[in-house]
Amino acid sequence: MNNPPVNDPNQSTTPIVRHFRQILLWPLRVIPDQAEGIRISKYWELLEGLGGQCPWQEVVDEFGDPADFHERHYKEFVTFLPYVQRFLYGEGVGREGLTGYGQSPIRVFRRRGIAQMRVIFTDQAPPVVFEIAHIDLHFFYDIDIIILAVEFFANDLPLPVAQEALFKLGRAYPAFWEANGQGGQCPYRVEWLSATGETLAVSDYHHRQHYLPFVGQHRSPNIAAHWEYLLRPLALYHSDREGVMWYRQVEYHRMPLLAYLSFDDPQVLTRGDFARLALNTKPGASDTLPYSERELAQFEQKYCYDKFWDPLDPEFSSRYLCCGHSFVMVGKASERFFTDPDAGLLGQFRHQYFLVNLIAHFQKATLMLFSEWLAAAISQLDVRNIDSVKAFKREIRRVMETFLRFTHRYWFHEVSNQAQVRDLFRMLTGHLDTDRVYQDVSAAVKEMNNYLDSDSLRRQANTVVRLTVVTTLGLIATVSTGFLGMNIFDETSNPIWVKLLIFIAVVIPSILLVNYAVANAKVLSDFLEALADQRLTWWDRLKVLLRIWWKPR
Repeated sequence: MNNPPVNDPNQSTTPIVRHFRQILLWPLRVIPDQAEGIRISKYWELLEGLGGQCPWQEVVDEFGDPADFHERHYKEFVTFLPYVQRFLYGEGVGREGLTGYGQSPIRVFRRRGIAQMRVIFTDQAPPVVFEIAHIDLHFFYDIDIIILAVEFFANDLPLPVAQEALFKLGRAYPAFWEANGQGGQCPYRVEWLSATGETLAVSDYHHRQHYLPFVGQHRSPNIAAHWEYLLRPLALYHSDREGVMWYRQVEYHRMPLLAYLSFDDPQVLTRGDFARLALNTKPGASDTLPYSERELAQFEQKYCYDKFWDPLDPEFSSRYLCCGHSFVMVGKASERFFTDPDAGLLGQFRHQYFLVNLIAHFQKATLMLFSEWLAAAISQLDVRNIDSVKAFKREIRRVMETFLRFTHRYWFHEVSNQAQVRDLFRMLTGHLDTDRVYQDVSAAVKEMNNYLDSDSLRRQANTVVRLTVVTTLGLIATVSTGFLGMNIFDETSNPIWVKLLIFIAVVIPSILLVNYAVANAKVLSDFLEALADQRLTWWDRLKVLLRIWWKPR
């Protein structure tokens, strides 16, 4: 899609992005219906239940039909290690049917009916139209996380416009408002268009009253109208709209992204241009830096992967930029290896590197979800309420079981043995700090479980103390009445009703004595310990026993 040039006095010196492509990844948390008292592990079935009227339809697995399996699919598949292959694609049918792993735990649904996105970045700028490649919703078995992926592209964009797109388009809601009422660091207007050009939904970043009362009432952010429309029939948690399932934010308002930019000569880009692309800052003059020189002193080492980049050698003209929040590929438009949609880096960007980013951001979002679960469980715990303690134990056991399944199904440090993919995944997860977050969550889950185990042991120990006290007291009566099998009172010749009365007269005091002993087991246990302590006088020992009836202040 060719867009009209932006009015720029320096247009002749502004680098042009011959092909611009961006993929937004938006992790969201699904809220199960607590009123039903159940948790659904296959949320996509709720969309399937709507049938043909649902705008989301499941994507047919390209790996299912051997006739449609091409070299591009093969290259994508062999990029990953075997356990990642099983995660992404599942396992096929062998001689004995399905193997142990079965289908992939990922299910993808694609949004129909949206063909273009028209954007006005500022009130003085002309509109820019992006073609929608696809809009997908990724579900993950047994995890309450979904990821929305929106891929769009345009051709022949001035570099500042591309920088505006990277900086502003992935905003779920405004963080603040400008003096003129426009949403801070958000586009002036975003529209979803149908294939016929009909406007389907419009953003409302400027509508402050759409956001302020919502946060004030629900302590949770609202989202922009065009994103809310895109996710229907899903509904935002706390909103008044009905939906087949609820969702809410996991991270902050900026969506992670991937970007692909091809230039006639990428080596004309300055250090400031690369810094703005890598760190997703607002546009600026190419001869300036977005941050201080001190802040960017190690920019190349931290954010650039320059295995195929050399400013002095035109043969090395591909550069990868990564800050965790974003993953950007820059290269030369005339090189087929960079621009080929099947065998080149463009194809790898849309498939292999998209999956690498999907995995990393899914892992990060899921770990944050575990942290939220643990915090919610602790906040609802009341140790004085037996029902609250029981509910807390059930929730922690559920979280631990889910975390164990997440670890063995979805968590891995390496995704590929191919050097470039391996290095970029390490770079991405390093910026996301997922290893540290995993260790923190794992330690928190284990601490919770250890607390439950220690609490169970404490309760068992208390039970043993009570039984010991009762057994000790019963031993006195047993020895006294059973010595040499003697009977103190010979009632064998009395009628049965007399024996029954004697039995009742003995049982009732015995029951009362046992209950009294159990109720005061702690003090009686202390008395038994005091009896065994030779350092205490008999008066000190008696005072311990007297605590049953007299508690010192």
